[in-house]
Parts: sequence; structure tokens; C-alpha cells
Amino acid sequence: MIPPLQRIHHVAYRCRDAKETVEWYERVMGMRYTTAFAEDTVPSTGEHDPYMHVFLECGGGNVLAFFELPNQPEMGRDPNTPAWVQHLAFEVADEAALHAAKAHLEAQGIAVLGPTYHGVFRSIYFFDPNGHRLELACNIGTAEQYEALAALAPLMLEEWSRTKRAPRHAEWLHKEPGA
Repeated sequence: MIPPLQRIHHVAYRCRDAKETVEWYERVMGMRYTTAFAEDTVPSTGEHDPYMHVFLECGGGNVLAFFELPNQPEMGRDPNTPAWVQHLAFEVADEAALHAAKAHLEAQGIAVLGPTYHGVFRSIYFFDPNGHRLELACNIGTAEQYEALAALAPLMLEEWSRTKRAPRHAEWLHKEPGA
């Protein structure tokens, strides 16, 4: 068995332009650019494929990384997966921070969707300059709600596996308070 994992070391995505990406994440997201690797040969495969690999600190020891690959075909996304599925979600402290982030993003000319209610958290959504969908979320659930969801998770997965229909074991998640 693999020894217990400590945390995610980094998550890596492709970017169109490493410099533009670093500048955007610093300016818009407040991340700190920490490290870069540039090679002509891929260390893990030995392939000749020049790249720039950049790393940004995004809080709590979490690192987001990007690869610029100038000799590869233009980047795209899976045409069979809706744009809303693949995304990176970052946590903010509370609803006030979420609303402040939305105002900051919109002041930068970035289109923002939300806040969207998800039962135990609220989120806003937007895209980076590479077309990656980003989410900012703040937790709003109680300890009891998170405990109930953890208990229901196996039942919901089993029902989904059998029926491929959304189980409604946690119907309260779908009703915004006061609605």
C-alpha cells in the first residue's frame, strides 16, 4: 500500500503563454510566482519537447503549475466534456470574501457567474486567459450537515451506480434558505 499522502504537491495544467499566465494569476488571483523549470528534453520520458513549467503558491501550501509547450499543437479541451465540468476550485474565508472577490474580478473585466448555492457552500465561476474554468467557494454548512453528507455519500454513490439518476437523499441541499 502507498504510505499516507501528505497533501497535493502541485496540480499542473497547460497554458498558452507562461508569462501572461503568471502575470494574470498574480494580478487577479493574488498568487505568488515561486518557481520555473525550462527544459528542451522531458526528464520523465526523454522526449525532445521544449517547455516552460511555472509554479504559483496559492495559499495553505497549495501549488498550481502550468506548462507552456510551444512545439505542440494549439491547446484545446475535451469536446465531449461540458465546459462546466473540468475546473479548479479555490476556497475563500466566507461570503463577504466571495462577494469581494466577485467585485474584484468584475472590476478587471472578467465575467463572473454566481454566487451559486450548493447547500453547504456558495461559489462563483469565471475563466482564466487559457480557458480554464475557475471557482471560488466559501463553506456555509454546519458540522451536522457535513456529517450527514459523509454518512449519505456511500448510499448516494451506490444508487447512482445502479440507476444513473440523481439520488435525492440530501434534498435539503437543493433548497436555498428562505426560498
